[in-house]
Amino acid sequence: MVTLDQLKPGQRACVERISGEGTAVYQRLMEMGVFDGTEVQVIRFAPLGDPMELRVQGYNLSVRKADAKNVEVRLL
Repeated sequence: MVTLDQLKPGQRACVERISGEGTAVYQRLMEMGVFDGTEVQVIRFAPLGDPMELRVQGYNLSVRKADAKNVEVRLL
């Protein structure tokens, strides 16, 4: 299993688990639509590599790589 921050632009994955349940990062990701079973696609990285832009449930979302490390995904 890999984490979301390890994906390359264009890759798609399914969220398997978000670590840190009960933390602010966990809550923020859930509110933005990133939860178990959600399909995500990496669109691009900012010029300096952080944050990363994702397509989640039909909209684009920017996530810091530090937060993306908490999301375990399965490649599609």
